[in-house]
This record gives sequence, structure tokens and C-alpha cells, in this order.
Amino acid sequence: MGPSMIIAVRHGESEANLAHRQAGETPLVYERGDDVVTLTELGRTQAAALGRLLASLPGGEAPEAVWCSPYLRALDTWKLAQDAWGVDPLPVTVDERLRDQEAGEFAHYNLAAIQERFPEEMARREAAGAYAFRPPGGESLADVVARLREFLADLDGRADGRRVLIVAHDSVVLGLRHVIAGSPDPELAAVLEFAPVLNAGISVWRTGGGRSELVRFNDVTHLGP
Repeated sequence: MGPSMIIAVRHGESEANLAHRQAGETPLVYERGDDVVTLTELGRTQAAALGRLLASLPGGEAPEAVWCSPYLRALDTWKLAQDAWGVDPLPVTVDERLRDQEAGEFAHYNLAAIQERFPEEMARREAAGAYAFRPPGGESLADVVARLREFLADLDGRADGRRVLIVAHDSVVLGLRHVIAGSPDPELAAVLEFAPVLNAGISVWRTGGGRSELVRFNDVTHLGP
């Protein structure tokens, strides 16, 4: 049967998100490892707003269990959301398959710096398409989808009939949209139409019995104006 509902959330604004936004089109080298980047003050505020949203849900819609990316910004988002919700601690499973898309040799650079340092790879990216391109030592979006398909298959057995909250990343939420819809992999590029998933954006599917219904996607109305 599988979970009865899947609620997927991107983490709140991270320090790296802020650094990349401030750099704009100027080349940026960001030294911190992707797994240890945590939240900005805005990100903490967004995580608390997520918690208040969860507290406002009717009992039949509130999550009953949590699966989380191992990256610090996702773990911190859930901790702050749970504190703001005020609920008794839910069971939390940290799953490596919910990590962000691995950028490999591009991990410390923004797009402008990659273009400056790896022009031949950027040309390869243009030729392959953003969803199919795999940076040196990294992953393509198709690679992320492959691990998410495996994750969801496992979830069917572990969260049968329960409402599940997934706290993860932009690439994970996009990949979940593709896999839950049952879309064929040759159509994966179409999911980029819905990018980017916004910080603390929430997406909801009613699932179970081999069927799924997308209720809302990338919704940030809980964050206010």
C-alpha cells in the first residue's frame, strides 16, 4: 500500500544559498563542504514558519514520521520546525539517498566560476542538457532519480498507511515529482519546468494503493509576503 501521504520540503535558506545569491553573476568559490552548511537567520525563520504550518494541519493531514537528508541544513530545518510545532518528537530516519545532488569537482563554485574554470565542461553540459549532465565526480539529475526510486520502493514497506514528511533539497523534491508521477525517464527534462524549488517550499501528494494525487507543489504561502 505504501504511505498515505508524502509531504516534501526543501530546507530553509542556507549560508551557501545566501553566498550564491549575493555573488550573482560574479564568480564565487565557496569553501565549506555541502554537507556541513547550515541555515541563515532567514532560513531559521523559514523553518519555524514550516513548523507553525504543520501545527495548523488537521489531525488527518499532519505527518506521522519523518525521513531526512543527512546534510546539516536539512536536519536543522526539521529540528527548528519540530520545536515550533511543539509536537512530541516524531520518529526520524536519516537516509543518504535524500542527500542533495552531488556536484563533484564543481561543488565549491557557482555557475559563473564553473564557466570561467571549466569551459569545456560547460559546453558538454549545454550539449547533454542540464538533467543528463554529470559533472566530473558528481551526479546528474537522472542519478538522483535512480536513488529516489529505490528510496520510495523501500518507503512503501516501512511507512505503510502513514503520512510521511521528507526534509531534503531542491533536486530531491524535483526528483520526487518525477518518480511519484510515474513519468518515464526520457521525460525527466520536463521536471525542470518546475525549478527551482524554493527554500522551505512544501509539496504534498496523496498516495497509496499504486495511485498518487499531487495536492500542491512548491508552496511558500506559509512564509508570508
